[in-house]
Amino acid sequence: MEKLAIVGSGPAGLTSALYAARAGLAPLVFEGLEPGGQLTTTTEVENYPGFPDGIDGTELVGLMRRQAERFGARCVADEIVGCDFTGRPLKLKRSGGEQVEAACVIVATGASARYLGIESERRFMGKGVTACATCDGAFYRNQDVAVVGGGDTAMEEALFLTRMCSSVTVVHRRDELRASRIMARRAMEHPKIKFAWNSLVEEVLGDDRKGVTGLKLRDVRTDKLSELAVTGVFMAIGHKPNTDAFRGQLDTDDVGYLVVDGVRTKVAGVFAAGDVYDHVYRQAVTAAGSGCMAAIEAERYLQGLNV
Repeated sequence: MEKLAIVGSGPAGLTSALYAARAGLAPLVFEGLEPGGQLTTTTEVENYPGFPDGIDGTELVGLMRRQAERFGARCVADEIVGCDFTGRPLKLKRSGGEQVEAACVIVATGASARYLGIESERRFMGKGVTACATCDGAFYRNQDVAVVGGGDTAMEEALFLTRMCSSVTVVHRRDELRASRIMARRAMEHPKIKFAWNSLVEEVLGDDRKGVTGLKLRDVRTDKLSELAVTGVFMAIGHKPNTDAFRGQLDTDDVGYLVVDGVRTKVAGVFAAGDVYDHVYRQAVTAAGSGCMAAIEAERYLQGLNV
């Protein structure tokens, strides 16, 4: 039986692994289908402390993993697809059907940004297509950008981008916003924000050298095609928390985010870290901070069990 199993290998999971490993818990880390999480889709991370010149997202995750492994964390390239937290020990089901038993579990599976799912979007991921204005907005200073979406998240992203971008065009498939009245009003009254109503993104335009150069839009009423010249596209159509494996075992909100008290779930010995519960900040540094907290709580819990 494992003392501690950590599900997820982004900043939250790897920081949990680091702290737990240094405490002598030899945690077993399940990396999941996307080792490193959303950070690996970011080519340049400029807002993580300690890297004044910035660092590639994949490189940053690799350094975190090496640091955790140095102290005894064990990382395995496998996915957890189910669990049973109704008794002791806690049980996790691996993708191949094998079962892992653990005295304590940290869930750090994160959340996945929703994308349009078109080929050109994938082609320019990290080359002008992103899902985080706070993370990547500074790269588009004095440039024209687009935000795709019509809810509060899209309005927040658009308003944030006005601080640095020349213009922000909100692309929305309807002729009115889904955002709350106050957020919609703020966006519509801002002189830097324009709207492409009744529009769908047909294609992300660009080339491999320059990155994104524009969007091909389709009017949903007339089917007429048009082009919008932008250098950055921010997808703001929501996030999906990666909690399917814990459905029915841990409490979630209406969207699927884990419901926690601090970093504690409703099940004793099961803790959460990072974007799997945090739908407000969604930053690498806040995920790492909660990973630290989850590891400390896990250590205290195990001490109480004399494990």
